[in-house]
Amino acid sequence: MHELVVVENVSLDGVAQGPGRPDEDTRGGFGLGGWATRLLAEDPEAVRAAMGGRGATTAMLFGRRTYHDLVGHWLGTDEPNPFTDVLRRTPKFVASRSADPEGGLPWPASTLLTGEAVRTVAALKERGNGDLVVLGGLALVRDLTAAGLVDRFVLTTLPVVLGRGTRLFEGTALDLDVDSSTTTAAGTVVATYRVRRTG
Repeated sequence: MHELVVVENVSLDGVAQGPGRPDEDTRGGFGLGGWATRLLAEDPEAVRAAMGGRGATTAMLFGRRTYHDLVGHWLGTDEPNPFTDVLRRTPKFVASRSADPEGGLPWPASTLLTGEAVRTVAALKERGNGDLVVLGGLALVRDLTAAGLVDRFVLTTLPVVLGRGTRLFEGTALDLDVDSSTTTAAGTVVATYRVRRTG
């Protein structure tokens, strides 16, 4: 069975919206996009810690919007980066309510999961092994968290308070155990939290 692992950058006040680029996610009038990229550029120790996981990723899961934005950005650029090879070769699953999502699935090793995400992802977890990693996709992550499907969170918590924007956790209480934690000299915390199952 897959372990479902959510990987996110978050601010001290829990915001995970638009970490990569100014225009990444402006929903709700959010104008602070790119906040994590700026801070991580000054903290290579945090980047190394965040990328130094267990190496057990066997597949990736995206919402449709994040698939086009994140995968499209890294596979559509000529600039050298550490993500291209991994994103190209790793099986990618895209959760979408539509059987014909806008923009299609143009990138290699991509499979559409049509229907309600909780149901399709639960079935995907059952038929795989290794880590199924979710990058971004806050609405998807919230739904999967509420349904009890997330096994671990890998969070890079950056020393900034944004004061507005979509927060990672909303409406679902969780008990978590810390698997590992690294604090950089710049004050970034990279930690892996395992969801404690009760009952």
